[in-house]
Amino acid sequence: MNNRPSPLVIPIFIPHAGCPHRCVFCDQTAITGIETTPAVADIRPVLRRFLAYNRRKRSPVQAAFFGGNFLGLAPDRIIDLLKETDDCVREGLIDQVRFSTRPDTITEQTLDLISGFSVRAIELGIQSMDDGVLSLSRRGHTAMQNRKALQQLKERGYETGAQIMTGLPGDSGHPSVQTAEILAALAPDFVRIYPAVILAGSTLARWHQDGRYTPPSLDDAVRLVATLHEIFTAHDIPVIRMGLQPTEDLEYGGAVQGGPYHPAFGHLVQSEIFLRKEIRAVSDLSGHTAEITLIVNPRDVSAARGQKNSNIRRLEKTCGVRAIRVIEDESLNPGQLICR
Repeated sequence: MNNRPSPLVIPIFIPHAGCPHRCVFCDQTAITGIETTPAVADIRPVLRRFLAYNRRKRSPVQAAFFGGNFLGLAPDRIIDLLKETDDCVREGLIDQVRFSTRPDTITEQTLDLISGFSVRAIELGIQSMDDGVLSLSRRGHTAMQNRKALQQLKERGYETGAQIMTGLPGDSGHPSVQTAEILAALAPDFVRIYPAVILAGSTLARWHQDGRYTPPSLDDAVRLVATLHEIFTAHDIPVIRMGLQPTEDLEYGGAVQGGPYHPAFGHLVQSEIFLRKEIRAVSDLSGHTAEITLIVNPRDVSAARGQKNSNIRRLEKTCGVRAIRVIEDESLNPGQLICR
């Protein structure tokens, strides 16, 4: 198990910057609420404002370029941004840099370009390991390029992240499961899972209006992502994000026009994972299930109960349990469950 402290990540959004085209699901401005790419001179003030109210002790601080295709930027622009963040590292303002980029921008030339800078982690917009899904989503890269990019980053010693999406056109669920199984074997250092939602102004929004695309339900998306999470967990690969980070535009600005968006999507998935554990544990009690006690780490009480006690009700109905207690035990690891 990887017990390194999680970094404090300060996002610097570069919406659509460096992207060669627009994928059918994408609208970074809608997701981030930011319309322009920051100037180099804006970076230090952004970092200082964030650290003024959110400094986590004993964790490395990372400046993170998100929302665009970092290695798709002009080489001079890449160097200017990394020189600025390296100055921030030397000042002690941050410790490291990370960014997200497309797999087809990972080449020996681009990796040589960033060599020597304080880049620690690189996240790849994998999205799927199914070429049909990638083509329908107009990604412009292949599953083989995904695989090669991960291997190249590992060979260079970078911490590697994989961002994947469920519910894309052509993905009935099975391609997502296969994607998780293939990626788990490739062993990225961490994963983010985003169910595709219908964003205003995206191609997916037009397809939905025309009847060419039907998104999965929230319940189906939760169950699928729970299965993917279990696959990665079985390979000791952390899933560091599930679902879009809630923003004012997503919540109230009309940016989301359909699909399985929920501001607490990750919690719904964790609750589903706990429900599966609970059903298995209750079944192992060999029918002695009239009254049971669930013992969990204090951090897991909410997930064990489910949203509005939904897990408790499901257990009572599915397993014939009459009374269920949930007890906290700090000696248990997060995610661990004892049923008696």
